[in-house]
Amino acid sequence: MSVITENLSHKYKPVDIFIDREGTWHIGGFPILPVDLIHKVDVVWNTTHPSYSATLDGLALPNIGHHSFFLNLENDQEILGKHAKSVGINVAKSILFPAYQKYIDGDRQLYPILKAKEVHAKFGSPWMVKSMPKDPDMGIHVANIFGELVSAIDDGVNHQKSILVQELIAGKEASVYSVSHFRSQPIYTFPLVHHENQSIKFSNIDREKLFHSAKNLHTHLGARHYLKSSFIITPAGRVYLISIESNPELKQGSHFEQVCASVGAKMHHVVDHVLDRVLG
Repeated sequence: MSVITENLSHKYKPVDIFIDREGTWHIGGFPILPVDLIHKVDVVWNTTHPSYSATLDGLALPNIGHHSFFLNLENDQEILGKHAKSVGINVAKSILFPAYQKYIDGDRQLYPILKAKEVHAKFGSPWMVKSMPKDPDMGIHVANIFGELVSAIDDGVNHQKSILVQELIAGKEASVYSVSHFRSQPIYTFPLVHHENQSIKFSNIDREKLFHSAKNLHTHLGARHYLKSSFIITPAGRVYLISIESNPELKQGSHFEQVCASVGAKMHHVVDHVLDRVLG
């Protein structure tokens, strides 16, 4: 992890752990049993599959990274919606179609039309259509009429992905980053900072609603260290949850880097804080 190598090398010595397709763990290029990691490292930052975090938990080896619960929330809008509603946060109506399979779903040409009819019967336009998991090659479609919805679903089939169709909520988008016990606060929320070339203004009331929603979600979901909650707030002041992310983007130039800079912090300050907490 370059953020550690470049900024925290005086305190930590990063070691790469590689797991091959056969499930064999390697450290320093040599195979190793997971149980032997406790003699090699003090903490593991898992940026891959959450099943490895479960293995590390079973070994009582301190680790950071998202677990299966958060992976399910990030990729299943229905489950995420249920949790959001339980803490009073609105969610857009949606329907998820698994990836098209000829022997289950029937005629390829009729499929997009039939699925568009299902959506239309559940909620009206405008609609937002995207792949699940996200496929940058497909992008996100906005459909205002039935024909556009059919075309958007058809594109999802062409990309061989599951397709999420959501009610398109009009309003201002905002991402709230929250970190546990940062700067002596139980849940620290960073100020709203927009991506480059964006200029969106929020009233103080809207800001408080967004921060309140983010903190409630952070607490309810039991986020151990970090959470990014993305919302839309309507002109009427209703807050809708769009998505969550439980693994910080620590690349140079990322939105998270901009957010940290807005309060005089660096990304490696947050990384150091998280590592200190995990190591006790």
